[in-house]
Amino acid sequence: MTLSILIPTYNYNARALVHELLQVIERESIDAEIIIGDDASSCETAWMDEVTAWNRVQVVHYAENAGRAAHRNRMAEAAEGKWLLFIDCDASVENDFSIKAYLNKTSEANVICGGLRHPDINPTPEATLRYKYERAADRHRTATERNKNPYANFTPFNLFILRDVFLSIRFNEDCKEYGYEDALLGVELKQQHIPVLHIDNPLVHTGLESNEIYLKKTETALRTLKSLHGKMHGYSLLENTANKLQRWHLAGIYRYVFKVSSNCMRRNLLGQHPNLTIFSLYKLGYFLNLSPQS
Repeated sequence: MTLSILIPTYNYNARALVHELLQVIERESIDAEIIIGDDASSCETAWMDEVTAWNRVQVVHYAENAGRAAHRNRMAEAAEGKWLLFIDCDASVENDFSIKAYLNKTSEANVICGGLRHPDINPTPEATLRYKYERAADRHRTATERNKNPYANFTPFNLFILRDVFLSIRFNEDCKEYGYEDALLGVELKQQHIPVLHIDNPLVHTGLESNEIYLKKTETALRTLKSLHGKMHGYSLLENTANKLQRWHLAGIYRYVFKVSSNCMRRNLLGQHPNLTIFSLYKLGYFLNLSPQS
């Protein structure tokens, strides 16, 4: 088999995405399978019974939640395709997306990132923080921009990779909670001198969380970064900044400023008009106040 499309999911209905991908497969005559990996969902599971009956689609249920990294690794092991296409379950396919765009580039690279973008209008009114942050980032997500620093701009949201290459590296399962398993894979690819090619073949990210949920996920990701104990050294701008403050003996001052202002920052970030500069300052302060054991 040429391609396995892997869609990891947890408590999320990805029926529309599977249907859209099947249309692309048929239109472009791709020899492909779609594997949906259910990481022990406790809700949003009825749709899986429906798509199991569709041609080319299989659902693999896992009895225990293994986390994002281990979940994706298990799915790759179960795949039969020579190539893997990882797609997050909260993606949406638009008319300009093409699987052949990847297959046509396989002579140039074994790892190809198609990119992502966000809707022109916020589809989730209570997600002002995530939407504002992502739309600002979209300006730098063209293939031209991403190829300037291919490993730093790495994301598995829409990732095409040779199965043998992936299985030789895998997502780092030290990441038990949300965050940084994708960035660590980019670091490993760089260390192994495996070229990464970025192309303009985006999927649309539609699964935007409310401000409160996104802030909690951001805090979880920062705890994950702290727990990696320097494995992201040189690759995380936030960690680099924190290390500079430590060297300049300014970290203690910033910790104090954060403690007295964090409630005001949170009110802004949880409101209707969050400020991205405040968001950056909040992340830095939160990270600096984590204990070494976090």
